[in-house]
Amino acid sequence: MPQAAPMLIVGGGIGGLAAALGLARRGIRCSVLEKSPALGEIGAGIQLGPNAFHAFDHLGVGDTARAMAVYIDRLRLMDAVAGEEITHIDLGEAFRRRFGNPYAVIHRGDLHGVFLTACRESPLIALRTGSEVVDYAQDGKGVTALLANGERLAGSVLIGADGLWSKIRRRVVGDGAPRVSGHTTYRSVIPTERMPEALRWNAATLWAGPKCHIVHYPLQGWKLFNLVVTYHNDAPALVGGQPVPFEEVMRGFEHIHPRVQAIIRHGREWRKWVLCDRDPVEHWVDGRVALLGDAAHPMLQYMAQGACMAMEDAVCLSHMLATHPGRIEPALEAYRARRVLRTTRVQLMSRAMGEHVYHPAGAHALLRNAIMSAKDSRQWYETLAWLYGGTGLDPA
Repeated sequence: MPQAAPMLIVGGGIGGLAAALGLARRGIRCSVLEKSPALGEIGAGIQLGPNAFHAFDHLGVGDTARAMAVYIDRLRLMDAVAGEEITHIDLGEAFRRRFGNPYAVIHRGDLHGVFLTACRESPLIALRTGSEVVDYAQDGKGVTALLANGERLAGSVLIGADGLWSKIRRRVVGDGAPRVSGHTTYRSVIPTERMPEALRWNAATLWAGPKCHIVHYPLQGWKLFNLVVTYHNDAPALVGGQPVPFEEVMRGFEHIHPRVQAIIRHGREWRKWVLCDRDPVEHWVDGRVALLGDAAHPMLQYMAQGACMAMEDAVCLSHMLATHPGRIEPALEAYRARRVLRTTRVQLMSRAMGEHVYHPAGAHALLRNAIMSAKDSRQWYETLAWLYGGTGLDPA
């Protein structure tokens, strides 16, 4: 594709690097502009549905990502009050045959490293740190990124992959601050030997309780367990990665089964995040500027699909730009149109999952248990086929 200037990608997280790889595989030159002084990721575990592996293969990192992942046997839903299993989904051979790929978990830093290494190896990708993009200008022939230090960088396209507080979204959408959910998540990573032996399951396990839940699964070749606990505390404002004492974490779990409380007691060095998302929007494109990942469709964690949706965006974006040579604005519009319904569905279902699966109490919880325990694994496969069968090129 003829280009007077590279395509500019704002943000060097998983979504931004995935977009860069997708473009480079199509022969398109790009520059990634990251505001931090170094490229990296905070946080711990990410769950990878089969749709993530579909995206890895499209982006050329399938083998490397597979080598880094931990392959779990089940998704388990447990009742945090009764201390018993509600249902599980078998992730073995039948699941892999149905979706063509596995379900796995991976450390966020390891996944970011997979993309970063591949980007560094590509002659078509330039990586710039300490480059905060605060605004842009465009004239129909190109776009200019305006940096905080006063620098101006010319590009043919600008992709806003700058996350929840995206400055690019502020211009494209202008919908103000993110929506604060009032749910606070606390994260810890613990050595496997500190996890209670009876709960060292090769599963992504969710303990669902009244206004709270706990998730745990193994990471990094079973060296660690990822431990994430969440409860409703009506937090009024965004907090990201703040260290907190154990007593604050435990405050939201005094009403659950002692077996489950014991898991939390093994956590160390807890940090908290207040969960935020945004209402879905239809328009992500402004001429030669488009949004991707959390900048376009930030979602709550309850479907474990935030990173997966960003990678799917990267697949779709690179496909549309490559198949509309010389027609930038129609390509970006085709990307938006192909992605908006699917990502809106995941955004809204993530909210609903928090209310109706993760956090109900009383009769509501009994109904959840009855409905979800009535399905076997094969029935769950059909329920999830719309999500896990996706490649990033599906219209919904």
